[in-house]
Amino acid sequence: MNEIKNIGQVIEIRDGIAICNGLSEIGYGGEVVIQTSNGDVKGQALNLEEDRVGVIVLGNYLSVKAGDKVINSGEILSINASDLLIGKTINALGINLETGEEVVKKGIRMPLEAKAPGIIERKPVTRPLQTGIISIDATIPVGKGQRELVIGDRQTGKTAVCIDTILNQKGKDTICIYVAIGQKAAKISQIKAQLDKEGAMDYTIIVAANASDPTAMQYISPYSGVAIAEYFANNGQDVLIIYDDLTKHAFAYRAISLLLERPPGREAYPGDIFYLHSRLLERAVQLSDEKGGGSITALPVVETQAGDVAAYIPTNIISITDGQIFLDTELFNSGQRPAVNIGTSVSRVGSSAQLKATKQVASKLKLELAQFRELQAFAQFGSELDEVTQKKINTGKMMMELVKQAQAAPYQTYHMVSILYAAVNGYLDEVNLDELARWKEEFISYLDNKDSDGVISQAVESGKKIQDKPEEILKSILEGFTLV
Repeated sequence: MNEIKNIGQVIEIRDGIAICNGLSEIGYGGEVVIQTSNGDVKGQALNLEEDRVGVIVLGNYLSVKAGDKVINSGEILSINASDLLIGKTINALGINLETGEEVVKKGIRMPLEAKAPGIIERKPVTRPLQTGIISIDATIPVGKGQRELVIGDRQTGKTAVCIDTILNQKGKDTICIYVAIGQKAAKISQIKAQLDKEGAMDYTIIVAANASDPTAMQYISPYSGVAIAEYFANNGQDVLIIYDDLTKHAFAYRAISLLLERPPGREAYPGDIFYLHSRLLERAVQLSDEKGGGSITALPVVETQAGDVAAYIPTNIISITDGQIFLDTELFNSGQRPAVNIGTSVSRVGSSAQLKATKQVASKLKLELAQFRELQAFAQFGSELDEVTQKKINTGKMMMELVKQAQAAPYQTYHMVSILYAAVNGYLDEVNLDELARWKEEFISYLDNKDSDGVISQAVESGKKIQDKPEEILKSILEGFTLV
């Protein structure tokens, strides 16, 4: 490496951006070290011009001054990864936010920007990633290796869905990575406390770029998260990564781009904003058996304004992902939790990975709920309804009540299947709507007691349909259960 061509100096500093001269051998995304009076600060080269380089400063940019020496490290910006990261809350550079020290000093260097695995290195998505949420697992299932968008207005429960999914991975040998982009530090502390309380930090890593952190750290944090995910996936493990949220990530990139004097396009975003997220989400993968069979499942979160999914960033990410879980403000305000709009939500690959028992009992659910949403509009006018329509509305109301679920209370898969089996086979026809929540709670306890040998749970988990002996046992349990 030619030393002279890899040393430069800061000629201008502006709000987290250092304009440097020299560095004629640096590549796009290259790592630099800026030697300041307060110690070394890392940076990443993003603008390569004929006589200058635009560097985003990763850390305290207030300590950087014009004239400071800049050294090209000769590497693409990377993060040290190892199993030591599990249970830690780190920033985008791998620094433990509690101790202020780098967690992994001698791990495997994982580049933040890496080429997504090609078609030959992948295999189809065939294994379910259970969220523990009835309305998602039954109607819009997620498979390991899928990219499923969680979209909705502010305060509709997007983060709650993601946290419940992490809680449901307990004992399922899945590493979870929660990337918080531009969130309040208090919110991240609350999430960590909740995960700690439920024992979920034993298999979770939090990568945090707080709202108070430099824009550059918010920009690189999802790439740090997926680089860590690739370390585990390359070792044959399953990983769930949550990007909360990519709207704020797009804001951060827009701010950086405008400071780097790149031309603004639609909504003042730079022209490569689509590529920004596509190269991130393309790294979600189900690796082939030859590559160890590991997987990365991505749940990106996007915030909409007044339900406008046709805005620039939402449409971009909808077109990159394999489906979306749409959370509806109207449903949320009416008391439906989680507020999943099953009519507008879709999973393009998850049904291939859905367990046979779930598919068997859930086939009617989506149709009943979609029809109910259509018929509900007529019912509001209070006009006379025929018997068939009234029955469909009553069934729809029962199904809507059935998929209501408390936060941080994910269902085990066989509990979910048993409840849905009861619903689609008429066992809930005589249960009052206001007693349905209590029915579910008491039935689950009764089911666990009566199926102590695990015949039903084994049949469900092994991927079989509910038939023959398991079906006979479930029927006798349902017939023997009465709400006290």
